[in-house]
Amino acid sequence: MGLKASTVGTLCATFTGVVWGGQFVVGKSALANADSFWLTTMRYAGAAVILLGLLALLEGRSALVSRGRMLRLAALGTLGFAGFNLLAYTGLEHARPESASLIVALAPLLTALVLWARGRARPSPPTLVFLAVALAGASLVISRGHPTTLWHGSLGAGDLLVLGGVLSFILYTIGAAEHRDLSPLRYTALTAALGWPSIAAATLVGTAAGWLSAPSGSDWVDVTPELAYLALPGAVIAVLCWNAAVERLGPQTTSLFGNLIPVSTFTIETIRGYRPGPLELAGALITIGALVANNLLTRPRRPARDTGEAGAEPAAELPEAA
Repeated sequence: MGLKASTVGTLCATFTGVVWGGQFVVGKSALANADSFWLTTMRYAGAAVILLGLLALLEGRSALVSRGRMLRLAALGTLGFAGFNLLAYTGLEHARPESASLIVALAPLLTALVLWARGRARPSPPTLVFLAVALAGASLVISRGHPTTLWHGSLGAGDLLVLGGVLSFILYTIGAAEHRDLSPLRYTALTAALGWPSIAAATLVGTAAGWLSAPSGSDWVDVTPELAYLALPGAVIAVLCWNAAVERLGPQTTSLFGNLIPVSTFTIETIRGYRPGPLELAGALITIGALVANNLLTRPRRPARDTGEAGAEPAAELPEAA
């Protein structure tokens, strides 16, 4: 007897949360040998090829054609993949993996604010309260338990760049609503492939101008394991697993597993020898608790049982941590 759909969805979402949490530790390690722009360029060169290959295999070669929307998909791909990855990984050069992962985990609450700013419905009072609580918890982590130091350098440029990357990907995710006729795999593959030239162009221009330095051959050899992790499990398998979980559990239930991102990052860093202070640990728990509480308390009621729709939840999906 095969596994139930909910069990498969849970396993897929758990895998994704753990892998994306590990990205911050692995990415931080890779940045010691490769510039964030070059690392992102190589990461998505491989990931885009794999995604396009899967798209052709599963949906046919005709799915590779953008059908008159190339510029729009390229703009969204630039926003989601170039914007998120270049900002987030450049920020990670100057931020700790723990704080970066918490900022990414705030995406569902930040999405509500972005939709409000774009003229959608005002977030519910519980969402606004939980956002304030989550930000307070995150401030304890970023400041290492001393929030008053945020005004004196604890909130650095790195954290702000990661936040900018998250906002870029939120806009990319919202933009997907204009292309509902595309499957999640097709939307991801086409935007990743069309957004990659922007990443490569920014990298080449920065290198030619002397702002960036191209890694040497030995640098690439040293960073190969990290690059393989970021490209295959991080940018391809985890995304496909996340989409599979959304299909089986619904977007709002699946978004709960996004809280595994900071948990995984903290766990890995602790195993590696990092010892968070009591207030920093409390801040992480406060943030994660606020995210979970918001998801549970603002969840719409399930449709009646006789609809027969598994996991149908008309809620905003958590942006994928590409």
